[in-house]
Amino acid sequence: MMNALVLVLISIVAFLIAYVTYGAWLSKQWGVDDGKRTPAHTRGDGVDYVPAKSPVLLGHHFASIAGAGPIVGPIAAAIFGWIPVLLWIIVGSIFFGGVQDYGSLVASIRHDGKSIGEVIEANMGRSGKRLFAGFAWLTLLLVVAAFTNIVANTFVSVPQAATASVLFIGLAVVFGFAVHRRGVSLGIGSVVGIILLFGCIAMGNMFPMILSRNAWIVILLGYIFVASVTPVWILLQPRDYLNSYLLYFMMAGAVLGLLISRPRIVLAGYTGFNVGGQYLFPMLFVLVACGAISGFHSLVGSGTTSKQLDRESDAKIVGYGSMLIEGVLATVAIITAAYISQDQLTALLANGGPVNVFSDGIAVFMTSFGIDFTIGKSFVALAVSAFALTSLDTATRLGRFILQEFFAQEDADKKNPLTNMYVATGITAGLGGLLAVTSWQAIWPIFGSANQLLAALALMAIAVWLKKTGKNNIMFIFPMIFMFSVTLLALGFLIRDNVAKGNWILVLFPVVLFGLALVLAYQGYIHLSKKDEETTKA
Repeated sequence: MMNALVLVLISIVAFLIAYVTYGAWLSKQWGVDDGKRTPAHTRGDGVDYVPAKSPVLLGHHFASIAGAGPIVGPIAAAIFGWIPVLLWIIVGSIFFGGVQDYGSLVASIRHDGKSIGEVIEANMGRSGKRLFAGFAWLTLLLVVAAFTNIVANTFVSVPQAATASVLFIGLAVVFGFAVHRRGVSLGIGSVVGIILLFGCIAMGNMFPMILSRNAWIVILLGYIFVASVTPVWILLQPRDYLNSYLLYFMMAGAVLGLLISRPRIVLAGYTGFNVGGQYLFPMLFVLVACGAISGFHSLVGSGTTSKQLDRESDAKIVGYGSMLIEGVLATVAIITAAYISQDQLTALLANGGPVNVFSDGIAVFMTSFGIDFTIGKSFVALAVSAFALTSLDTATRLGRFILQEFFAQEDADKKNPLTNMYVATGITAGLGGLLAVTSWQAIWPIFGSANQLLAALALMAIAVWLKKTGKNNIMFIFPMIFMFSVTLLALGFLIRDNVAKGNWILVLFPVVLFGLALVLAYQGYIHLSKKDEETTKA
């Protein structure tokens, strides 16, 4: 049987080599240059456009994209065996997700920090932008619904994590105010913040907050509304930065536990192409949403991160590097499912879902160096819920941006109410909350398909932009074609299955997404197939 530690080491070595070699090649192909001022400086407004040091921005970006996706996806896809899942995580992170994330960030800073939708408008026309905006906003509603559900369920099952999360929000506000307004150095603030972070965890264990699932959903919707409209330096930046240490400690604990315990892989390496009516192609590449490639990442990179980039060279570590780190997390996630038997995996999934499988597995690994299993599981549950919450508030902010951009009037004297940040945020959070009353199991397949199709559209948008600027776009062509093939087929299966079950609300979303994507894909094909495209200055 394969040693689980070997799998982690293989992925880490592969990612390090890719970062040094392929990452450098991408930087050269796209002309990344620190001599060009970033939008954080040219358009600084103290609210959204705020330059951040690379460690802070790396933490913010990584916390925003990580969420529960790289944990839930690989474990859900374990039904096909650990080998295809691991191969897709490594290959996808290096040549698909990493390229998309890095490219989205570079494309955005070359368009004044605007979103991928604005990049599409500049290179494919206004109709293309509006189609993409509609698709992206519907996908973000699914993100809000899925992650609100996951966080609420986690807070109910692990109330200690709920208390710690609430206290941590207050800590983040104090940290942001101290560093950005009182001149406290980042180093000192980080040390104190990390100590207080573990104090929040201790307080959570002493005073768990016990509320119902619906109560938590209401509280979470109120929180994401506030988080969407406040300046990034007071809440999102500091919370995500400190959150990143929480995840780093969790990953370090997992790797150390693997190093000491060296568990063997028990789960079958490959179980078959058709498992329970689900086909490895395309469902493997849909279920592993975020662990190898995620369209949501392109929205984060072009929606919030690009507005905070201090130097162009920081885009490599923030964009490409974050995706590779997420690949390591996804590798650890599949190991927590693969080191136990199929019967054990089924039981854990039935009593808490993939987050329970992950938390249980990491806690077991941590017992090898003296951490109590119960404490370890509570800590891991907190880390997962913290990052799901981070993705949740980031998704809401992005939804607000997209609505504001969509309804913006060219005539400055005419104001559409939907461009108001409070109105746009309320609509996004409210509709996402309505979807959240369903179970995450019902939402996740649709979210996965929409998310991966969003990635295909982002790859297409960047490829068109690079062609128009006379730069090499070959690194986007195959990933784009592959992701279109995977996701359109998956959406077709979802439409068929939900029609058979009579789930008409869950039929509507895939149908609308399918239609929008087809029209936009056709427009992209036209632009990419033009022989004599006029080039513009990057």
